[in-house]
Amino acid sequence: MWVIGTAGHVDHGKSSLVTALTGMHPDRLKEEQEREMTIELGFAWFTLPGGQPVGVVDVPGHRDFIDNMLAGVGGIDAALFVVAADEGVMPQTREHLAILDILQVKQGVIALTKVDLVDDPDWLDLVEADILDQVAGTVLEGAPVVRVSARTGAGIEDLRHALADCLTSQPTRPDLGRPRLPIDRVFTIAGFGTVVTGTLSDGQLKVGDEVEILPGNRRARIRGLQSHKKKVDHIQPGNRVAVNLTGVDVSEITRGQVLTRVGHYQATNRLDVAFRLLLAASQPVRHNQEVKLFLGASEVLARVRVLGAEQIAPGEEGWLQLELTEPVVAVRGDRYILRRPSPGETLGGGVVVDPAPARRHRRFASEVIERLQSLSQGAPSDLLLQAAATSGVAALKHMVERAHLDGDQAAAAVEELVQAGLLVLLEDVSLPAALNGLAVSRSVYSALQQKALDEVTGYHRQYPLRRGMPKEALKSRLKLAGREFQSLLKRWVEEGALAEHGSALSLPGFTPALSPAERAAVDRLLDQFRQSPYSPPPLKECQAQVGDEVTAYLLDQGILLQVSPEVVFRREDFDAMLAFVREHLQAHETLTVAEFRDRFQTSRRYALGFLEYLDQTGVTVRVEDARRLANRPANH
Repeated sequence: MWVIGTAGHVDHGKSSLVTALTGMHPDRLKEEQEREMTIELGFAWFTLPGGQPVGVVDVPGHRDFIDNMLAGVGGIDAALFVVAADEGVMPQTREHLAILDILQVKQGVIALTKVDLVDDPDWLDLVEADILDQVAGTVLEGAPVVRVSARTGAGIEDLRHALADCLTSQPTRPDLGRPRLPIDRVFTIAGFGTVVTGTLSDGQLKVGDEVEILPGNRRARIRGLQSHKKKVDHIQPGNRVAVNLTGVDVSEITRGQVLTRVGHYQATNRLDVAFRLLLAASQPVRHNQEVKLFLGASEVLARVRVLGAEQIAPGEEGWLQLELTEPVVAVRGDRYILRRPSPGETLGGGVVVDPAPARRHRRFASEVIERLQSLSQGAPSDLLLQAAATSGVAALKHMVERAHLDGDQAAAAVEELVQAGLLVLLEDVSLPAALNGLAVSRSVYSALQQKALDEVTGYHRQYPLRRGMPKEALKSRLKLAGREFQSLLKRWVEEGALAEHGSALSLPGFTPALSPAERAAVDRLLDQFRQSPYSPPPLKECQAQVGDEVTAYLLDQGILLQVSPEVVFRREDFDAMLAFVREHLQAHETLTVAEFRDRFQTSRRYALGFLEYLDQTGVTVRVEDARRLANRPANH
C-alpha cells in the first residue's frame, strides 16, 4: 500500500478533493467541520483503478497550523499538490512546495481544483503556467497537472489514473527488520484501550509483539492491528496502521514519539545534519540560533551550532549540530525540517548524517567536516543492510560488492549487523570464509520463514493425514534455488521451526490423525484383513472403501504395507509371512511359489507379489522357480 499526502494553501480544496476521491471526509473534529478548515491531520483511503489501496494524509494549509502539516508529510510516498484555479499560487503553496522539496518527496500529482468556479479557459491556462514555473527545479518538476472539481466530479477519474501512474512506478519500501512507527495520533476506544496511528517504516509489526515507546522507554504489547479499518495479523513497511496497545495508558504517549520493537533504537538529544537554507529565507541561519526541529511526527526546540562557517546564507548549504531540548528518535538518512519559532518561518532542512554524536564538535575542526562528509555517503553497516534487504538470499560477497565496501569496512559492517541480529549468515559464520557463504537480512529471513510456515500449515489443513509437505513442493512455493533452500531449511529445522521426516516437512509436534468417521471406516477395512490375512482386499478395493487419502495414511503409518501395484498386507501379517520364509530357507535352502502358496492357503497373485517384493528388497534371490536367502550361498 502507498500513502499520499495533500499539500497546498488554506481553502484551496484539499479536504473536499480527498472526500471526492475517497468518499470519506478527513476532517474529524467538530471545529474543523464548522470552520471548513483542516486543523489536525486527517486520514482517508481509496483504491486505485488497478485495485491497489492508497492511504491519504490530509494536512492543514493554514499558516497557523503549519506545524501540524509537518507531522503528516514525513512518511508519504507521493504528494497531491493542490492549487485552486480561482486564486492560483499563494504563500502557503510556495511554503508547502519548499517543504516537499526539502523532504525529497520525489513523486507527485498537481491538482488544479475548483475549475468549476472559472469560466475563462485562458485564466486556467495562465494559472497552470504559473504553477509549472513555481515547481521548476523542485521535486515536482514534470509532475502532471490535472484539472478537477470536487463539487461536480469533473476530472476526478483522471486524477485517480494520474496517481496510479505516479505510484505504481515507485519501488516498494524495503523491510530492514527494524520497524518504527512515528506516532501522529493517540486516542482511546472504549473496550480496546490505547490506540496509536502512523505510517510504518523500516520493518513490520505483528500482533503479540513486545514494543517500546521512545523517548520514554514505555513497554507495551500489540493487542491488535488495523489498516483501513480492517484487522490484520501483521503489517508491512509503508502502510498506514492503527496499533491497539496493552500495558500503556493513553496519557503516557504523545504525538511525535516512536513505536518500535524493543532494543532497535535509542533516543538522542543531539544530531549532526546536512542543511540547506531556502533561498527565500528572510535572513541567514546563525550559530546558537533557536529553531524548531520537525523529524517524522516529532516537533522539538533546538539550538543550532553552525559547523565550518560563521553562518549559512539563504540558498546555501552547510553542516549543523543540533542540541535538542527534548530527545527524538532518528536514523541516519532521515530527512527533517527547521522552522523559526517566532515569527514562524520555514527555514530549510536536509538529512541526518549522525543520529547520536558522542560529543559537541569543535566548530571549525577540519576532521569534523571530513567525517560528516564521509557519513553523508552512508555508514558501511547501513549500506550493507540496504544491499542485503534487496538481495534476498545471496552470497555475502555479492552483498558487499553491491554496498561498495572494502575488506576492513565489510568485516566491521558484517560483525555489527550480525551482533544486532539484522544479518543472518547461513553457511560459514566467520570472515573471510563467510564472504563465500550465503547470507540474508533478518527481515527477508523472517518473511521467508513465515511464508514457509504458512505453506506447511496450509498443507496440513488440506492433507491432514499426510506426514508433511514434500520438500520440493515447498522449495517451489518459496521460489528458491536448491542451495538457498537447503541452507534455510537446515537453519529452520535446527531452530525448531519445522520438523523433517525424510522428504517431507511438518510443523513441530504435528501428528496425522483420523477423524471418527475415518477411524470407523478403517476398522471395518482392517476387519476384512483379519478375516483373510493372506488374501486381503487389494489396493483398489481399499481405496474404494476408505478413500485414497486414508489408504495413503495407512501405508505411511506402516499399518499396511504394499508389496506390488495391487497387493497390500497388514504389517503383522507381512511379518508372519517373512518369519516363515526366513525359517524355511534356513532349514531347506529353497522355497517355491507353490510351497509358499500352499502354506498360507492363498492365491498365486498374493504369493508371487510377496516373494517378488522380498527379491526387490534384498531378502531373497530367485533361482529358476525357487527362492533362497540372499546372503546364503547355494550348495554345489
